[in-house]
Amino acid sequence: MSQTLSIREELEAREAVMLSPYAALARNSAGRRTPEPQDAIRTCFQRDRDRIIHSKAFRRLMHKTQVFLSPIGDHYRTRMTHSLEVMQLSRSIARGLSLNEDLAEAIALGHDLGHSPFGHAGEDALTQVWSEYEPGGRFVHSQQSLRVVELLERRGDKVGLNLTLEVLDGLAKHSKHKGALAGYADIPSTLEGQIVRYADRLAYINHDIDDAVRAGIIAESDLPAEAIAVLGHRGPLRIATVVEDMIAQCQGRNEIRLSQPVLDAVEAVKEFMFTRVYFNEDAKREEPKAQNVVRQLFRYYMEHLDELPDMYRDEPLASDSPARRVCDYVAGFTDRFAIKQSLALFPGSEGMAPKEWDL
Repeated sequence: MSQTLSIREELEAREAVMLSPYAALARNSAGRRTPEPQDAIRTCFQRDRDRIIHSKAFRRLMHKTQVFLSPIGDHYRTRMTHSLEVMQLSRSIARGLSLNEDLAEAIALGHDLGHSPFGHAGEDALTQVWSEYEPGGRFVHSQQSLRVVELLERRGDKVGLNLTLEVLDGLAKHSKHKGALAGYADIPSTLEGQIVRYADRLAYINHDIDDAVRAGIIAESDLPAEAIAVLGHRGPLRIATVVEDMIAQCQGRNEIRLSQPVLDAVEAVKEFMFTRVYFNEDAKREEPKAQNVVRQLFRYYMEHLDELPDMYRDEPLASDSPARRVCDYVAGFTDRFAIKQSLALFPGSEGMAPKEWDL
């Protein structure tokens, strides 16, 4: 008498038939560090995606800076909307290449869970203040994303989300810092993870153009003409160009890349954005205040470790240094909560808050 397959097993069998031989199949996953029973309905990568979406760290992304600190207006990107755009771009590419959309989606949604308040300004401030207490201390958001999913999130009495090794690998290796898209060494082990690594930059360059135009920092006409001639004169056209190019270049191949003309155009736009937007004085004018908030909060909690929430004083975190635990706590703050705590702990510090905030 034949045994009826579960919905998950049917999905896994469908993957094996429909996906590329280079895809990461759910049924071939390397598994989780702590083994657990399979779900009856969802594949392991779908389950990871759901755990990320339902995490507190993911919800906090809606109040964390992408580029512009606390902007006036409802249409500027946050870390959450950025993550959603990376997810959409990653799924589109994975679908076109017959790779595992669920794995790409999980990595994309979780890739920025470890970001600090106030974007890269907050990240730099955490590195600076952490190194005051532990020489060499350096905050890296990709490493922090791993700490979030492995140590800082809780599911009842369970520590961490216990994600698959494929998703953990993608989270750890998604970041390119300021380097070029191509030619990096420590790449994700799956093609799906490599897609997210590309999609992260492709998404933020494109949507940051939109936000910078909205903020009046640049005009569309300022963009490098030769690069825009290749990529397109509007955001949707640029996204379509990179998606179609990557699919055309990688169809049936065990690699993820862009053609040289499109890659060169993306790099030219990236350099323009760093020069005109990311290092622009108008965009950065409130950063010193935000960084001061982060540094003062860190120093305060180093002197008042008893005020850390219980989970930061109990095992498994209790075995970490005080500075590591304070970094974990402050890094989890949203922009809004960091300013609220600063105003509560340091009366008369209203001038530290970015002026756009309605406090």
